[in-house]
Amino acid sequence: MKKIFKISLFASILVFSLWSCKKDDHQIILKGGTPPVLTASDSGNIPLSINNKNAKALTLSWTNPDYQFSTGVSSLDVNYTIQIDTAGANFTSPDIQEKSIARDLSSVITVGELNTYLAKLGLVENISHNIEVRVKAALLNQSAPLYSNVIKFKAIPYLDVAVPLPVTGDLFLVGDATAGGWNNPVPEATQKFTKTSSTTYEITVPLIGGKEYLVLPKNGSWDHKYAVKDKSVAGLNEGGSFGYDLGDNFPGPAASGNYKITLDFKVGKFKVVKL
Repeated sequence: MKKIFKISLFASILVFSLWSCKKDDHQIILKGGTPPVLTASDSGNIPLSINNKNAKALTLSWTNPDYQFSTGVSSLDVNYTIQIDTAGANFTSPDIQEKSIARDLSSVITVGELNTYLAKLGLVENISHNIEVRVKAALLNQSAPLYSNVIKFKAIPYLDVAVPLPVTGDLFLVGDATAGGWNNPVPEATQKFTKTSSTTYEITVPLIGGKEYLVLPKNGSWDHKYAVKDKSVAGLNEGGSFGYDLGDNFPGPAASGNYKITLDFKVGKFKVVKL
């Protein structure tokens, strides 16, 4: 009986060893790659003009990182991300702008596209800004990232908006989230926005929890409105995207209280903060 046990144990060890060797033989190991080399069609000052927004601002090109595995050069698709940030931020800004590219080794950025990136970085128009751009290469699920060299340039963003500004220059709050309900016109003293910049409006007002509202460019008129596309989007009662003559009301905050509502027409975003 003892002899049989020893034989069985030896057989088990042999089978396990053979399985382990087979597993090791088929293990694929990432050995590395080469950071992509980025080049740009233009450098220095990049001219931007609202009258030329569909024209090419610059073309970015980069080399293949040639990811190497133990089986040879990778045949997997490589995903690329163009990253744009302000100089000195080291691509860590909370508003860093990114453009995803699937497999291609170049990308054209138009004047309007670049200007939008600069606006979303929060850069003031009509002033020169120092900008940096690089490319990130990565495999599946953003694994094994490799970063290119950094290219620097300057650009003067022009004033452009994601949502048309009110031609009246005014904005008014209406809805059952307000004390006046859906009565229109609304009392200007309490429900008129204050223009805080060329593209932003703010209002501080008590709101009733669980209700809705709209923003009107003309007090007393329902002809046009600022609204949201889909009020059921999660978190939209705290802020998100808005637009001109969209179909849904703004969802008000869940709890009643005093709130500051900010509309930013440059990026087409609104924010609701409880005070």
